[in-house]
Amino acid sequence: MPEPRKKPRSAYKRFVYPQPNACWQIDSTEWQLADGRKVAIFQLIDDHSRLALASLVATGETSAAAIAVVTLAIECHGAPQKFLSDNGSALNPTRRGRTGALVEFLKARGIEPITGKPYKPTTQGKNERFHQTLHRYLHRQPPAPSMPVLQLQVDAFDLYYNNEREHQGLPPGLTPREAWDATPKTPPPAPPEPAVAGPGRRSAQRTVDRNGCATILGTHFKLGNEHIGTTVHILYDDAVIMFFGAQGTEIISHRRPAQGTPYVGNGKPSGVAANPRGARKKRSIYPTLKARQPTPENEVST
Repeated sequence: MPEPRKKPRSAYKRFVYPQPNACWQIDSTEWQLADGRKVAIFQLIDDHSRLALASLVATGETSAAAIAVVTLAIECHGAPQKFLSDNGSALNPTRRGRTGALVEFLKARGIEPITGKPYKPTTQGKNERFHQTLHRYLHRQPPAPSMPVLQLQVDAFDLYYNNEREHQGLPPGLTPREAWDATPKTPPPAPPEPAVAGPGRRSAQRTVDRNGCATILGTHFKLGNEHIGTTVHILYDDAVIMFFGAQGTEIISHRRPAQGTPYVGNGKPSGVAANPRGARKKRSIYPTLKARQPTPENEVST
């Protein structure tokens, strides 16, 4: 039955960037190995041509894995002008008021990170559709016993997807590789001004000690007891130092302290000031115990 209140599908116009490398899209999808272990598969595509730029099997959706697959794609295809992702903590938590390791990685190369609106997965619809095609392909393969074997299967899929399969979202008869080759590429982004990027940016990893601190450049930086035992990723230059959690979400940032500074706090209260209610509870234990001790009035003679 016709439904006049709804637009026909033919009335919708899909937005497409006009050139390859104008915008890339990234997302990850979950998959299971033969033994039931869950892994993440990162897929990176070009918005204009739908070319599978790079894919990576990882232990989970982390910023380190995202940076690895983006690095591989840039080495093979050049850098895009824009970079679209969802608002996940490992990809782009900017809308949550924080930065992330992948965001900083992109900005340092002049690439503009952008996200869709929260709870609007249609913004990443092209990548979601890409996941479905990959899943159908993998379901026809023998279950992968390990991540390297699964990576080989994903690589084989990318070759098929790019070079043999006509894409429904492209002009009739075109494969993503043909669409990629048919249009001049968007010029690479201009690198940021040195004052913005900061000279000599470096990275490091540290394990947070039992005091909730990470030590770098001879200074103990307080991150918080909730991070004890975790590995943090650190980006720093002559002006600023930033700490990121395992998923790439920023924990805290500081101006780089003067050389010889022994300790930098996190601005949060500690001890009794941090939990005055808990301190009151400790004091209240003693009267309770004292009240339970036998007295001459309530002793029972035998």
